[in-house]
Amino acid sequence: MVDVRVSTLERRRSVQRGFTLVEMMIVVAIIAMLVLILVPNFVRARAQAQTASCMMNLKEIATALELYQADNDRYPTASNQPLDGSDPNLLPYVKQVPVDPVAGPQAYYEYTTRNPGAGDASYTIVCPGSHDPATLAKFAPNTTNRHVQYDSASGFGAAASQ
Repeated sequence: MVDVRVSTLERRRSVQRGFTLVEMMIVVAIIAMLVLILVPNFVRARAQAQTASCMMNLKEIATALELYQADNDRYPTASNQPLDGSDPNLLPYVKQVPVDPVAGPQAYYEYTTRNPGAGDASYTIVCPGSHDPATLAKFAPNTTNRHVQYDSASGFGAAASQ
């Protein structure tokens, strides 16, 4: 009786089988198709998030310029002034030096003021990072420029270079 049960268990184990090569290839093909569909979406989402972060940094710098103007009745005199840790004008108005997610921590936003003490004073701030032009299409359609800029008179736009 014991021998019969053991032989039945042995027969059941020998009947069990694993996946065939064809089944494994189908699973690999399905996974590859999912990767081909999803990876470009993740890359695009990352680029859009980087551009959105740059735009928020530009608005923070614009707010700092406006606060400086409110305190001093003029904008700081600046021509392509980098906003780094040594900027005496805007450093008191920002919590920390903004870092562009594309360019990294060693590249700084630059701002330029025009007619800083006059009634028609304005400023332009340029992002140091080279962004994907497709992510700039919301505010600069059909552009080939790669840098985000903020102008106090016209708002967001795209610039050819910093």
